[in-house]
Amino acid sequence: MTEIPELVYDEKGLIPVIVQDYRTNEVLMMAYSNEEAVRLMYDTGYTHFWSRSRQKLWKKGEESGHVQKIKSIQADCDSDTLLVRVEQSGAACHTGNPSCFFKLVYGSTDDTAAIIPDLVRVIEDRKKNPSDESYTCKLFKDETKMCKKLIEEAAEVALAIKDHDKNEEASELSDLIYHALVAVVKEDIPIEKVFAELTERRQ
Repeated sequence: MTEIPELVYDEKGLIPVIVQDYRTNEVLMMAYSNEEAVRLMYDTGYTHFWSRSRQKLWKKGEESGHVQKIKSIQADCDSDTLLVRVEQSGAACHTGNPSCFFKLVYGSTDDTAAIIPDLVRVIEDRKKNPSDESYTCKLFKDETKMCKKLIEEAAEVALAIKDHDKNEEASELSDLIYHALVAVVKEDIPIEKVFAELTERRQ
């Protein structure tokens, strides 16, 4: 049996659990777990929570099939909140949205990292539902063009850096990221392998 580190539960015996997509770090949901639910997460490798409204344990996706396979569990500095990175099957939210946090109540997400998972979902949709009018679909159909665009965009990033033009650097880098994501989706490149390679380079 895996040893669970000492955690701090509130007066009701609960601990908040923040759930993130392990590929994108997108926050999917927040729920509460008691000691039994935490033990089930360690024993089964899938998220379990305590329903405050129903007063019962529940496994995420037990009815919908949208289960969350755990990749890692971290505690905060006070050990009173858990951060769980998961491989999400289907949508995390009961509304059908990818994340429960889809209601914008202040500001804008336009210049934040939220665009990455949104863009990936659009590219994946183009792959599943091809359209002759879609530029992304044209890249999917023409591998040579896709590869040439990657080389072209990488060169343009380098030239923009040489010119020290921040606007141009941002524009060209966004083009490169988009075309790289198209290649990732087309080739079904396991992103966890990319993360593993980056981990090695960090060392």
